[in-house]
Amino acid sequence: MQPQDIGVQYSRWNDSSRDEVSVNTSTAEVSGSKRIYTKLCTGKIGIAVKVIGGNILFWTVFVIGYVTGYYVHKCK
Repeated sequence: MQPQDIGVQYSRWNDSSRDEVSVNTSTAEVSGSKRIYTKLCTGKIGIAVKVIGGNILFWTVFVIGYVTGYYVHKCK
């Protein structure tokens, strides 16, 4: 197993009146799914992906409803 370079340090008794929490992470060990999420779900690309996904979902539901309604209300 590889050693992890992730550490959390909490320092409450500092000279300042605020508590401090520092998190150290290694950028070399970022998972593939996290990179894909960051790329596709944030920023301008994220907005475009959500708009395109919403349109696909809308038209899918619309077509399913249209076909279902056609067969339900079809005159015999």
